Amino acid sequence: MKRDSTRSIALFGMLSILVSGCATWSTSSVDSGDRQVASVAQPTSPEKVLLTENDITDRKYLSLGDITVTVNKTTLFHSNPTKEQVNQKLREKAAELGADGVILVRYGSVGASPLSWGSLEGKGRAIRFQP
Repeated sequence: MKRDSTRSIALFGMLSILVSGCATWSTSSVDSGDRQVASVAQPTSPEKVLLTENDITDRKYLSLGDITVTVNKTTLFHSNPTKEQVNQKLREKAAELGADGVILVRYGSVGASPLSWGSLEGKGRAIRFQP
């Protein structure tokens, strides 16, 4: 009897790992505050979005809003999220807004939560360069 329950638990665990699919999942948000963007821009290509941990002082830009993304790992057995994955999610979210870049990028630390085995947060300000 004990052997059957141990086998069932092991089978359930293996099935859970196989069904989990992707190694990570993510969430994102945009806080535009009181800023009003005059026109809705066309989405840009994520590969063209510039990321920097600094401000840009040599070009004028319009702030589109503050972006927050979180990359989570699906199970305990997957590797922790990386800054590269967070950067990709920041680029994707900024591209949806029609941004040319994300400035003042900063990262949280990898940690577990009730809904994730591990997560890494990234924040920045989406901007569009002015002519």
